[in-house]
Amino acid sequence: MPSGPSTAARTPFVLLVVLLLGGGLITLLLLNSALNQGSFQLRELKDRTTELTDEEQALQRDVDADAAPDALERRARELGMVPGGSPAFLGPDGKVLGEPTVAASPKPSPKPSSKPSSKPARTPAGAPDRTGDPAPSGTARTPAPGTSTAPRSTAPAPKTTAPTPTTSGR
Repeated sequence: MPSGPSTAARTPFVLLVVLLLGGGLITLLLLNSALNQGSFQLRELKDRTTELTDEEQALQRDVDADAAPDALERRARELGMVPGGSPAFLGPDGKVLGEPTVAASPKPSPKPSSKPSSKPARTPAGAPDRTGDPAPSGTARTPAPGTSTAPRSTAPAPKTTAPTPTTSGR
């Protein structure tokens, strides 16, 4: 029996099966690599989401702490605000309901015991003024009519041998 023609007819079939199996394995390998890469990216994004959530919660705690009534009162006092008196209301007919009272003025700060120095305090050019706006270099700020040109301070002055001059206008 000749074995030549039967093996020759089987060879293309065996090659086709080997190529299909090899192609399937390579495709499976590429698909598995893509899934692994996606899982790494997903893990990184989950970690980033956790970090951002923690940061958001910390910021929300800061906002809640600053919005607390005692913190608002402290900041208002630092700005020189005082609690208001009892309010009065206008009714729909124009009638005043309640008795309005004036808010009490804040207690004056203690006056320095030694003489003020003869030199006024100066702000360097380009340094921010008390409102937070930096002065453009080379330009001078002119005060509004009826305002004082003396520097105002919201923080307590540091203790020095010569106190800074103040003008209260009173």
